[in-house]
Amino acid sequence: MKHIVKGLILFCIGGFTYVGIEILARGYSHWSMFLVGGICFLLIGLLNEITPTMPLLNQMLISCVMVTIIEFVSGCILNIWLQMDIWDYTDEIGNILGQICPKHSLYWFLLSFVAILLDDFIRHEVFKEPKQTYTLF
Repeated sequence: MKHIVKGLILFCIGGFTYVGIEILARGYSHWSMFLVGGICFLLIGLLNEITPTMPLLNQMLISCVMVTIIEFVSGCILNIWLQMDIWDYTDEIGNILGQICPKHSLYWFLLSFVAILLDDFIRHEVFKEPKQTYTLF
């Protein structure tokens, strides 16, 4: 039961953070981004828990790829299949079906640093898990 509560708390933190970042970046968000953000935050934290000795840059790169894949799948479902038009990157260089692009993947790479540190901070301070140590390479 403790794991479910912890997962739900982390999911909500990720969801609210994702929506908050979107509101700051473009002035609005959509309820579905709460779900996407929650899933992304859980996976980033899980990656760190499974491989605690992985260098930080590797965690950031894998996190970036995971978030980009989730963005692509959710974009194909929400924007293309359900025609909700939540975002559209067709004007961005290197976009794929208007759902992902290199520029936003770079943003996810940079933001994954914050997500990794935030997840570790919450796990240590709130859930009393051991403090993480990091290596860059």
